[in-house]
Amino acid sequence: MQNFIPTRRAAMALILAGTALTGATGQAVAQDITLGALRLTSHSPTYIALERGYFEDEGLNVELAFFESSAAMAVGVAGGDLDYGVTSISGGLMNLAQKGAVKVIGGALAEDPDVQGHVILASNAAFEDGVTEPAQLAGRSFGVTTAGSSFHYMLSRIAEGEGFDIADVQMKPLQKVGAIIGALSSGQVDGWAIQPSIGKRLVEEGAAHKIGDLSDYAPDYQVTAVFTSTGTAEGEREQTEAFLRALSHGVADYNAAFVDGTADEAEVTELTEIVHQYVSTDVDDARFAKDMAEGSMRINEGLSLSTSSLQSQLDWMQDEGLVSGDITLEMLVDPSYVETN
Repeated sequence: MQNFIPTRRAAMALILAGTALTGATGQAVAQDITLGALRLTSHSPTYIALERGYFEDEGLNVELAFFESSAAMAVGVAGGDLDYGVTSISGGLMNLAQKGAVKVIGGALAEDPDVQGHVILASNAAFEDGVTEPAQLAGRSFGVTTAGSSFHYMLSRIAEGEGFDIADVQMKPLQKVGAIIGALSSGQVDGWAIQPSIGKRLVEEGAAHKIGDLSDYAPDYQVTAVFTSTGTAEGEREQTEAFLRALSHGVADYNAAFVDGTADEAEVTELTEIVHQYVSTDVDDARFAKDMAEGSMRINEGLSLSTSSLQSQLDWMQDEGLVSGDITLEMLVDPSYVETN
């Protein structure tokens, strides 16, 4: 876990014995919460909600804790270092749910056949050697963070769709997205699947070739979810509902600006600038605006959750022996907070 980054808008909360007090004006002091985040465009609603004061409006004083992997964030929530997290479904998260430590309470990033989703890439060396479509990933190497990660699951969907055994692909666990980017760009791994905001940039910069779309293999994939500790889900309902309302407001702004195209130009510019404070800060403004305009995936309105996709992911991980066969969807999900399907 890296250092906490406090919101610009946050006021200091007064805490006594873990309970928020009221200030001299009689108004309730904001409740402190810590939220895990990744420096990816898929976390844009978090930054929008933060900078536009949506959390503050709900009486929440939010601090961000930045991570470089989904697994570490899940451990942070389970261990009490974080109140909430937004990241991909992983075997690690499922194992923590079996222990009664965490609950998924909402959905976030999702594949939508009508919107550009994850792109399947080949390194330049692999492409020149004949890897020009996903079926040709058999016998090659593929970048993942860890076994049981979203990247591992995406590879499984490609393998199943193309009729080859996933065991025929050499997975290279590189722990961090940045490390996979470096390995793909230098030809140390042959293939990868990643959000279009990153994938399209790699292609346009000549660092990789696009060879397919994940939506052809997993059109209803619930990529990321919102989760919290079981104690918070069960014992802090008012706070959790306030958190989800604020984040949902950020989702609505994000989708309007970058997915549905219903926001005006000034709104798009403002939101792009907000996100760029946190994501790809080394990329120039024009390039980042292009990434947001052309590479933003849909995030579920109202943070609705595809439990059918989660069940498919759980079934696969159990079939692969990555998680216990005793884990159930009920252990993983608290369906009482958002719409599910």
